[in-house]
Order: sequence, then C-alpha cells, then structure tokens
Amino acid sequence: MELVCPAGNYQSLVKAVDNGADAVYIGLKNETNARHFAGLNFSEKQLTKAINYAHSKQCKVYCAINTYPREDKWSRWTDAVDQAIDIGIDTLIVADVGVMDYIRSRSDDYPIHLSVQASATNLQSLNFYYENFAIRRAVVPRVLSLAQVAKLAKTAPVEIEVFGFGSLCIMAEGRCYLSSYLTGESPNTQGVCSPASFVQWQDKGDVLESRLNNLLIDRFKENENAGYPTLCKGRFDVNGRIEHALEEPTSLNTMDILPDLLKAGVAAIKVEGRQRSPAYVATVTKAWRQAMDMAKKDGLVMPEEAKQQLSSLAEGKQTTIGAYERSWQ
Repeated sequence: MELVCPAGNYQSLVKAVDNGADAVYIGLKNETNARHFAGLNFSEKQLTKAINYAHSKQCKVYCAINTYPREDKWSRWTDAVDQAIDIGIDTLIVADVGVMDYIRSRSDDYPIHLSVQASATNLQSLNFYYENFAIRRAVVPRVLSLAQVAKLAKTAPVEIEVFGFGSLCIMAEGRCYLSSYLTGESPNTQGVCSPASFVQWQDKGDVLESRLNNLLIDRFKENENAGYPTLCKGRFDVNGRIEHALEEPTSLNTMDILPDLLKAGVAAIKVEGRQRSPAYVATVTKAWRQAMDMAKKDGLVMPEEAKQQLSSLAEGKQTTIGAYERSWQ
C-alpha cells in the first residue's frame, strides 16, 4: 500500500518526502489543477528541483492535471501535459477524457491515474477508462462504503486509491457547482473553490465577517477559528436558527479502518491538503507512515495520542470516517 501525500509547494514536498511519503502529488501554476490558489503549485524551474529531490529519496512525483479544459484554452492543458512528461513527472492524475486521449497520442504506456474529479464509482466506469485509455489506477470519490471499495479493489482492472485523511466535501467530486453558481468560477474549470478574488474579510470589531462575491458566508467571534469562506460550509439563518445548513466543517480520518483497507487490497492511501502548510504535511505524513508500517507488520494501528494529534489538525477539530461506515449501498 502506497502513501500519497500533498505538496502545494517545494517546502511541503520536502516535508512529505522526509517524513515517509511513497509519492507526492503536485500541480502546475495554472488552472489545470484543482488547487489553483495564489502561492501554491510549481513553476517549471521548481519542478526540476522538486523531482530531483523526491527521486533522490526514492519518492515518486505525481502531477494533477485534473480540471476540465475550456475549448478556447485547450492548449493550456496540452502544454501542461507536455511540460510534465518532458520534465520527468512519474504519473499524471487526469479527469478529462480529451486530456487522456492527448496523453495517449504522445505515449501508449505513460502512467495515467484517474482523478477523483472524474467521479468514477463503479466497475463499468473503471472498465471504460481502462479499455480506452489504459489507466493504471483510479482515485475513487469519498462517497463509497468500505464494502463497495473492497469490491472494486477485488474486481477492477486497475489499482484503487482512496482518501485517508483531510477535508471533506458535500459534493461527489467532479460535480461541484456551488462555487460556480455564486462566482461564475468552479473547481472543475478554473481549479479553485471560492476564488481568492471573490473573498472578502471585514473586521466589525467584535466579529469577523467572511463574504464570497459580497454574500455573507459566516461571522466569527473573537478567538473562534475562522475558516476559509466556502458556500457549503457557511453558517446561515434557517428558520430562525444560525447553523451550518449544508455541512459542518470536519475532516476524514480512516486510521481506525486502515487494517480493513489493507486487507481489501487498496493500493494507495491519499492525504488531502495541497493548500495546507508544510508543518501540517510533515505531521500528517509522519503519523500515516507509522500507522501504515504498523498495519502492514502486525495489524496494529496508531496509539490514541497520535490520533488526537491528527484530530487537532482537522477542520473544526472533528473527524469522521464518512461514507466508509454506512451500511446501505
């Protein structure tokens, strides 16, 4: 089982590599990846440095080109593919069939991992991508139960990668429309939820207000953690009650079911968080490296102290195993 960790910048990449990641995943400095935030991602010069460092420590580098191209900017996606392949990226993480087809026009066997943004949740879908584009692995959305994941791992013609830790979303990945509805830009096309140009913070003295395209998303009192303003995680007045109407901030943490995922034949655990700090990446990578090594050796999981440390880094300081535990299919 492979540990795949986020690297939003060079410093995070180093922390992930040094703390035991088997692979890191990165993006380029444009909207071809689904974490197109200011200050994140890699220029061509940084890519060379990052690849050299990772490879010197026997760590692979995956590049996410996993948004959906707009016709008038198609060349931006093909240029990104060319750059990544030519510079020595080990694998491309892709969602769009046109991008996959372009990769195959360049190479019959260059490794392609199906992005979670493709939202492939069943065997027939995975068969399609395997038969037409020879994908090697699929990152499945965080909407499947443990039983469903185990079935795919046993029957699919490709490796299965699942998210093990990080932020959750109320949408099936690849199908987020809330940000687009409010700002005209979405993670699927421009690569960012709640684009920074639409984000506003207003200090009202006793409260801090966050707005997205002038819509009030939340109010935070003094000493209250102020989350980044996304529409799905805002607090709104619903029938006279101020509450998280769509989703309460929480993070996925599957450490307790790690032996089950290992037994099921899951090929890789992915940690979400390319927008997180290098310190966050270091702590989470180290904890998961230890847990995976212990699970492989004798089935043990991490002590309570380590799990509490991960919980302290979670959104809202809350964790869940999400859809993995549901009994209905």
